[in-house]
Formats: sequence, structure tokens, C-alpha cells
Amino acid sequence: MTREKLKIGMFGYGCVGQGLHDVLNSSKGFKADIVKICVKDPNKKRRIPMSNFTFDKNDILNDPSINLVVELIDDPVAAFNIVTTAMKKGKNVVTANKVMLAKHFKQLVEMQDKYKVSLLYEASAGASIPIIRNLEEYYDNELLYSLRGILNGTTNYILTLMHNNAIDFNIALEEARAKGFAESDPTLDIEGWDAKYKLCIITGHAYGLFLDPEEVFHYGIKTISKFDIRYAREKGFKIKLVPFVGKTNENTITSFVLPRFISSDKYLYNVDYEYNGVITEAAFADKQFFSGKGAGGHATGSAVLSDISANSYGYRYEYKKYQQGTVSDYTRDYKLEVYLRYSKEKDRDLFKFEEISEFFSSASYKYVIGIINLQTLYALRKKIQGLDVFIVNTGRKGINT
Repeated sequence: MTREKLKIGMFGYGCVGQGLHDVLNSSKGFKADIVKICVKDPNKKRRIPMSNFTFDKNDILNDPSINLVVELIDDPVAAFNIVTTAMKKGKNVVTANKVMLAKHFKQLVEMQDKYKVSLLYEASAGASIPIIRNLEEYYDNELLYSLRGILNGTTNYILTLMHNNAIDFNIALEEARAKGFAESDPTLDIEGWDAKYKLCIITGHAYGLFLDPEEVFHYGIKTISKFDIRYAREKGFKIKLVPFVGKTNENTITSFVLPRFISSDKYLYNVDYEYNGVITEAAFADKQFFSGKGAGGHATGSAVLSDISANSYGYRYEYKKYQQGTVSDYTRDYKLEVYLRYSKEKDRDLFKFEEISEFFSSASYKYVIGIINLQTLYALRKKIQGLDVFIVNTGRKGINT
């Protein structure tokens, strides 16, 4: 197959943009010409000559010689404008913006067909793990039971430090910042938003449903305490933030993002620091495990480079599970066993446990383990944010969770 010669217009030159620049320059087997890089701040010092940059997006979008736009900025609103404008002008696009994709997923998929262009975004879901391409090509006709994993390198780094070093959350967060694995505002990471956006993108390829992120329950790690870590260690577990999507029946799926207890015999137990890991369970391929770096410019840049290379061969996602239409419904009527650490009895009562299997109460630490409906958690999603509680999926009940 003949490769198309690519002339790239790139938006953003932050951590991922610089990482892409590095891996592209180091690549022996593939070369592409970055014609221009659009950035916001004309006064910021750059490590390459300023002649490479522009501050006007139209210098890229209106340049007919540029046939691929690579979008690597943080702002999802601006990213959506850039991506859709480029597609309307007949330019193929590679992006890593999971917020923009998750919020406009179906619209962007439809625009690819309308304007006969390609939109690739491997880096938006698993960083260096090629999970989307595998779902598209390897699992295209596979009966996929479930997918779960660690999709956020920042929270995994924090949880690893807390487990290994017995330090508080805030200390671990500051260390993650110092290493470049956490933003100055880490809200998207520590509250579970980032993992949820990635899960929604993956769900589109795994099951062919384009979910509204607001319909998916997510819960992060910002209220985790030393008591939770100590409980996990005493039981032989690690706590990981684990998104899950899986079938509840032939044509229905459920999904959520929750911290989870991981025992030492499980694949995810040894996925530590900034690494990600994804587990798929299917009818024929059985259980498979993917792991790779989930944070850092070079790790994400390598996934972007893979998409750029694929684009040069004319590759497009076919959304085969969407075309097949075998999964049509989404439900939150799904029972989970959870650990709930709390301080006030009235807070515990909000969760309406259907069964309780374990209970402990002292002056400084209270917890309960029992069965709860996912819909109950979803109904409490806003109230939970103001409570002194921490929730962990035990993984012992539910369908393949």
C-alpha cells in the first residue's frame, strides 16, 4: 500500500506536542513534515525556532497544502472548533482530546462519513496502549463480555505512592505534580472524570454505543484516607481506580468508574505508578491483558505518531460494533458489592444497602461492606461530593466486574 505524503498542521506544543515532536524526529521508518504549529502564547520561550510557530489557527486551517491536522490542546471547546472546521475543509485529523471526543462522539463519527475524512484518536483512551485499534480490528466480530482497567496514570501514581510509602493523599498528589504526572488543577484526574471520558470512547468501539458521559456514574479518589489504604493492605489488596463496561444481557451494557480492591493474583495488582492496564474478557479470545505507560509526553506522543502513520496509509475506524447494532441499551440497574468508609450514620443510610456482609465502627473509623444498586450511587452522585465518605468496589459481586 502506498503511503500518502503528509503535511501536518499541529495545534499545541505542550507536554504531548513536544513528546510527539521528539518521537517523530527519532523515528527511523517514518517521516512527516510538520508545516506549522499553532500556539496561544507568543511570549513563551520554545525549544525550537519561532519560525515553526503561528498564533493564528487559520494559517493551518486555510492552508490547502496541509492534509493532516494534529490537535493536542487542553481546551475541549477550542479543540472541537478546530477539529470540526478541519473536517469540513476535507482535512484528516488526529487528536488526543478525550473530553472533546466523549462529549461529541456520535456527531464526530457522523462528520467523518459526511465529509469523507478520517478522525483517529488512539492517544485519547489508553495513552501508549493501542486499545482502540485492537477493539476495531481484533475484536470486530468477537463477543466481548467486559472491559475494565486502569486508564489514568495520575491517580495510579498517587495510589501507588500511598500504598508503598504509607503517605497521605495530599503528599502523594504533590509528588505526582513534581514528577509531571499531575496538573496544577488535578480535578479531572482525581475525581474520575478523565477515566470516565476515556471509558465512553472505548465503549463506542467495544459495543457500538455512544454514551452521554453525564449518564455514566464516576467516583474518584480525592477523599481516600490512610484508613482505606490500611484496610486494603491488611486484606492483601491494592486500591486502583478501575473503569468498567460490560454486558448485563445480550443487548444491554452497564458502565461505571470506581476505586476497586485488587488482590495479588489479579493482572492489575502489579500495574503501578504511571502505568495503565486494560483487561478484556471475550467468548472466544477469553481474557487478555494490555499494559503500558499512561502518562507522560513521550508515551502519549507515541500513540499520536501511530495514528499519524496509520493515516498516511488511509486508515479509518470502521465502527464495526456500531454498524452491527447488537448492543442497543444501557442500564444502571446493576448490583455491586462496595466498601463504604464513613463518619456519620446518616451518611451511611443514604446508600440504602440491600445486604450487609461486614461492619466495623470505632471512634475514628467506620466502614460497611454490602450490596448496593448502581442506580442508587448515580442518584447520589452530586451529594456524595460533599460527604466524608470513600467508596470502593470490592469486585466480589456483579457480572464479570
